[in-house]
Amino acid sequence: MNIQQLVESTAIALGYELVDLDLGARARNLRVFIDRAVSAEVDRPAGAVDERPLGATPRAGGITLDDCQRMTRQLQRTLEVEGVDYDRLEVSSPGLDRVLKKPADFRRFRGALAEVRLRVPRDGRRRFVGVVRAASDEAVDLEVDGAVLSLAFVNVDKARLVPKL
Repeated sequence: MNIQQLVESTAIALGYELVDLDLGARARNLRVFIDRAVSAEVDRPAGAVDERPLGATPRAGGITLDDCQRMTRQLQRTLEVEGVDYDRLEVSSPGLDRVLKKPADFRRFRGALAEVRLRVPRDGRRRFVGVVRAASDEAVDLEVDGAVLSLAFVNVDKARLVPKL
């Protein structure tokens, strides 16, 4: 089992979702970003009716310091048992500018403002900022300047929420 799978299974067992995992230099520094797990009811497939207002997040409250401490303690034990050698472990919330990686992430934050960077330019652009309208397993629909663009996931390099401050 690789580190990604190990951390993800630990997060799931504790009722969290692994949002992102950053392996620092030579995999010695582990940065883990967790969020509250989303019920299957909220993670609807594309096209399903969602009664939430646009941009509403499906969770009641975010990750607390206690959540981070709980995950840290469990990961320390798990990594030791599995023989994973590391120098530093950090566990935190994904923050207001949360990364969006999976189609489920885009479905979860339907109606939210997001920045998407593409690997290969489209219409001469790599960076798009717009409202997430829908997501299938193949593409995300992003409303940019009044037009809805369908961006293939295979071409998405990075995506993040744009916080409303």
